[in-house]
Amino acid sequence: MDARFQKRVQRYGWDKAAAHYERSWQAQLDPAQTALLEMAGLVPGERVLDVACGTGLVTFRAAEAVGTAGSVLGTDISEEMVAVARKLAEARAIANCRFERMDAEALTFQSGDFEAALCALGLMYAPDPERAVAEMYRVLAPGGRCVSAVWGERRNCGWAEIFPIVDARVQSEVCPMFFRIGTGDCLERAYAAAGFKSIRVRRLRATLDYANAEEACEAAFVGGPVALAYSRFTETMKVEAHADYLASIEAYRIGDGYAVPGEFVIVAGTK
Repeated sequence: MDARFQKRVQRYGWDKAAAHYERSWQAQLDPAQTALLEMAGLVPGERVLDVACGTGLVTFRAAEAVGTAGSVLGTDISEEMVAVARKLAEARAIANCRFERMDAEALTFQSGDFEAALCALGLMYAPDPERAVAEMYRVLAPGGRCVSAVWGERRNCGWAEIFPIVDARVQSEVCPMFFRIGTGDCLERAYAAAGFKSIRVRRLRATLDYANAEEACEAAFVGGPVALAYSRFTETMKVEAHADYLASIEAYRIGDGYAVPGEFVIVAGTK
């Protein structure tokens, strides 16, 4: 798949999802984001880069950790995600962070610009995640830490059928290699290849809780990476896709709600 095309799919797909993202995923991603921040060990005064920042869920927590003497810069490939994050920062009067639209594989910063780099659930969408890891290594100062969280192995993520369900209706190739970087020791090896030392790995099992079928479908189709492809569905296609997805997670239904298993991999390293 052409990398430039895949990046366009990601950019415009996340533009579509931006308005729904936090409602659909904030609670579900919190365990991974919390573990990532714990492993980063941010301290007051540090300069932090948050790659694939989305609406700023991790960025704002990092900004609190580094305090007014520190700063956090969030980057994302989606202009709409960046716009939402900027509005939230302004509304919350968070002055020590800013946001820019940027490709994770081509950061525009100099070596040594940051003491810490974070990437929470973004590497799966990069055509070349190893390149993105290498870029985070490049912009760190010596002794700087980098922590990334990705989704784990496909067999441990109960929602994984969303991709073939969408691709069967619109040949979008949204995330052709989504689970690769979280499989086995792939992310750990990417860190080692980039040059990181003192590498630590944590696998984290989690449950994605949804109160009802509507919430589960909104998260899967509207608030995430398939939003662009889903926007092209006819109403009939949407009804059929919802039914197929709910059937795929039926084993995790509890009453009207769902408790869908997921897995995260968090890797930390030092330059």
